[in-house]
Amino acid sequence: MYADVVIDISSKEVDRPFTYRIPEALLERAVIGTPVHIPFGVGNKLRQGFIIGLKETAEYPDERIKDIDSVDEKTADLETRFLSLAIWLRERYGGTLTQALSVVMPNKVKVEPRRERYYVWTGTDEELEKSLSEAQRKKHYARIRLLEAFTENRVMPASIARDRLNITSVNLKFFTEHGLVEVRTKDGDHLEKSLLTAIERHSSKGTGVHLNSEQEQAVRNIENDSRTVHLLFGVTGSGKTEVYLKLIEDALRDGKEAIVLIPEIALTYQTVMRFYARFGELVSVVHSRVSKGERFARFEEARSGEIKVMIGPRSALFTPFSNPGLIIIDEFHENSYLSEQVPKYSTVETAVKIASENGSKVVLGSATPLVECYEKALSGEYGFHRLLHRASSGAELPEVQVVDLREELRAGNRSIFSRALQEKMKERLERNEQIMLFLNRRGYSGAVSCRSCGEPVTCPHCSVAMNYHKNGTLQCHFCGYTRPMVKTCPKCTSPLIGAFGIGTEKVEEMVKTLLPEIRTLRMDADTTAGKDGHQEILEKFMNHEADVLIGTQMIVKGHDFKDVTLVGILAADLSLNVPDYRSAERTFELLTQAEGRAGRAGKKGECIVQTYNPEHYAISAAAAQDYEAFYKSEMIFRRQMKYPPAGHFMGMTISGAWEKELAETAERLTEAAKRAFPGVLFLGPAEAGIYKVKDMYRQVVWFKTPALSKLLEIKRFLEKTGQEIIGNRKIFMTFES
Repeated sequence: MYADVVIDISSKEVDRPFTYRIPEALLERAVIGTPVHIPFGVGNKLRQGFIIGLKETAEYPDERIKDIDSVDEKTADLETRFLSLAIWLRERYGGTLTQALSVVMPNKVKVEPRRERYYVWTGTDEELEKSLSEAQRKKHYARIRLLEAFTENRVMPASIARDRLNITSVNLKFFTEHGLVEVRTKDGDHLEKSLLTAIERHSSKGTGVHLNSEQEQAVRNIENDSRTVHLLFGVTGSGKTEVYLKLIEDALRDGKEAIVLIPEIALTYQTVMRFYARFGELVSVVHSRVSKGERFARFEEARSGEIKVMIGPRSALFTPFSNPGLIIIDEFHENSYLSEQVPKYSTVETAVKIASENGSKVVLGSATPLVECYEKALSGEYGFHRLLHRASSGAELPEVQVVDLREELRAGNRSIFSRALQEKMKERLERNEQIMLFLNRRGYSGAVSCRSCGEPVTCPHCSVAMNYHKNGTLQCHFCGYTRPMVKTCPKCTSPLIGAFGIGTEKVEEMVKTLLPEIRTLRMDADTTAGKDGHQEILEKFMNHEADVLIGTQMIVKGHDFKDVTLVGILAADLSLNVPDYRSAERTFELLTQAEGRAGRAGKKGECIVQTYNPEHYAISAAAAQDYEAFYKSEMIFRRQMKYPPAGHFMGMTISGAWEKELAETAERLTEAAKRAFPGVLFLGPAEAGIYKVKDMYRQVVWFKTPALSKLLEIKRFLEKTGQEIIGNRKIFMTFES
């Protein structure tokens, strides 16, 4: 008996199966999907591989075929499922099979993993209150932090106590010696007890998840609907998390597991503790700061059934649960759900694939859903559930005022702060309320626009903004069209035209010049570079150590500050100039999310939107918090240009160290594809938005078709033709859609 084995090496040279003989002792365990160790290469060094096929005969003489050395002792059924997913990822998004395998089945690590420990309050409620009062009287601040956390949640992961609350073993010693706190790791008996406790303890005390009528209806409809995918469309502050908690509770009650995906930047201490408070030791968390050993240990806990809920960014999607019943993707419109590494997969598409294979449900939550998903909800392909009101008593959507910066300029105000925003900021400072200033620079990379009329310089062929290059030209990064840099605005002839050059540090200086007594915090790449820098800034702002928080898109990601009553959006239309057909959608998302930070705790909220283009539908719809109006206008544009969901779109990036050789190869590949697919629209090749990365030049080609199947056919053709044209040269291709 022989096996086709793919080698776990991320190289195109070995991105094919190799034939190995299965020793008689391994016949029963060597099934498709099984990870194995095999001798590979001249030195017969043992490598890990995966069996992707079995056969009775081999194509080569028996003396040339090596034996499988050993089988990795894992659950074959689970590995088969993930192998199937890896094959699908490679087919859908490109790359090598081993690259896809490394995404869905991370390798074991040599680091000895540390099992998560938990601090559990085992005393009574009265003892907790008494201990807290005593700690406050004696000013034992570390004890106070721990006890206050226990008032919210009787289970505290040791890693959170250590990293977030700065609790040491010395701080804990008093409580463990008096039998008030236990330090635990999980075992089988304790797991069953945790499951029972998680489901029953809140309901017995009447302190569980209380849903309003909209939330109850959403839960009931999702659970009673047989469709795989459900869109939970809720305005900012409508309480989508409460719906998630109830859905998870019901999944656990049915003996299933749940995966909760949250954008990395929104994965805060407060967010995570809401899930720990509800489900205790059944919860685990993975994120970018978790070591490889800890990540592997937590995935193994999921594999063995020791945990039932995994929370994290997109990598948590591949948690090896045996019976996943629910996948929740919160704020699913976020760009962080699109992988930047090969294979460049969509988390939403991949989650739907996983759910359809396992009989699970996917819940997509957002106040600003992707246009493609909203269209599927309207058509009935997805379940559609709405939360149209804020959940907190008395909380209303903020009052939004749009300020035309062209008028400000005509009135002689050359400050980046409009007169209305200056007045509102002074009011908030007098009332001891907080302010957020959002600088909309998302994806900005050299787009040129007019300060007098707000008009960007766009490509006449692609309806996207052109980018300025240092050689004095403007270029479209979709089709390659170029023109000289303009000296006056093509629309109004004003000489005030150029690239926007202000950053958060400059904004902070201007705020302090305007209001010298104001206390500021700035959140950007510089201030969040250190470990937990992002979290520390948010906690300082929450603790009222600053009056204003200044930042880019990272400050508007689902954060909930009860005293923020004013949000100022500077240069709201800047992201409209990004060379991307989704620029209007991204702008609407950012503005709506930013507006939603104001007035979330019963206090009246206001938002000032400053723009050179108040007439644009993305700006006006965001100001009105009217997604339906935005969707209707955006779909007119998408249908005209055959952009998704009116068509299918894929990009190919070709990279290489030699500029001329790369350009010639890109041209040959594009011409070959055009001849093979005469009815398909190809854009490019053109220089990528970031043309050179790590001494590698990059060319891009985009192609649009009405059918996804045709798109995949073109990808397969380019992969095959690319191997023939590129040969042994160091030129690489990747795909994204």
